[in-house]
Amino acid sequence: MSKALGITETKKKSVRRVNGAAATNGKKRTPKRLEIGQYLVRDSEIYHGELTFKGTRVPVSVVLAYIAKGISIRQVPRHWPDVSPEAAQEAILLAREAMVEKYQVAA
Repeated sequence: MSKALGITETKKKSVRRVNGAAATNGKKRTPKRLEIGQYLVRDSEIYHGELTFKGTRVPVSVVLAYIAKGISIRQVPRHWPDVSPEAAQEAILLAREAMVEKYQVAA
């Protein structure tokens, strides 16, 4: 599924600083960034690790909920100027693929 959906995972180094010095408390924390398709990303440092549109803090789940309630893909940029109709379309297509994969019954 990863290759078909265009999912790329990268690790980022994150260091918490206390008085200008790195503080690890003995724990190593490596936030992950998971790029999904061309427009979506899940990054542990952005919006609590929720799936968002790249370059924004707009949660994909919120945009999908508004679309489910009846706004058109063309209206998305009116509500979220940084989210293109193409990005919203990709979110719908990837949500569909994930649902089909999760609930597909083996014949």
